[in-house]
Amino acid sequence: MANKYLDTALVDKAIKFAVDAHANTERRGKGFPYVIHVLEAMEIVASMTNDPELLAAAALHDTVEDTDVTLEQIRKEFGDRVAGVVDNESDGVVPNQCEQDSWRSRKLAAINRLKSAPLDSKIVAMGDKLSNMRAIMRDYRRDGDRLWNLFHAPGGRADHEWHYRGLADSLSDLSGTDAYEEFVRHLEYVFGGKKE
Repeated sequence: MANKYLDTALVDKAIKFAVDAHANTERRGKGFPYVIHVLEAMEIVASMTNDPELLAAAALHDTVEDTDVTLEQIRKEFGDRVAGVVDNESDGVVPNQCEQDSWRSRKLAAINRLKSAPLDSKIVAMGDKLSNMRAIMRDYRRDGDRLWNLFHAPGGRADHEWHYRGLADSLSDLSGTDAYEEFVRHLEYVFGGKKE
């Protein structure tokens, strides 16, 4: 039986672009290449859609926020729709403030941006946030509350709970999807004291 032909050119290009952009960077405190998170986010998005532009945006979701890549480069290489989704996924920089001091205002802006974002952006955000929540859950099982020391949130666990519950609310249009339901289960395990 022959395999169905699938045009993966845009997705392949985005994966290569992301691998190059994130080269030689580690996922914070994990000891493995950052691009592993990108690929997991893509896999989660693929569980909700086979849209090549959304899969490409999932591959590129952290390039503007975490590398020297600009939104204009994304727009030039991948088009307006992909650039718009990546932009919705990118935390802005707060001038004259360190990452820790601006953490809450950046996260609130992201929660509010996602609340009113189009469904396309919410799908890609779900890939990113579920990948993050999976990592938090694994680390929480192993390290307990020590894991919060890895992050820049000044209020530790309480700030992360506020952030992730806000994300769950902003992404609730996706309730009923396997990805969203898994996200909520992990959130409750880590912050609500429920067992998986």
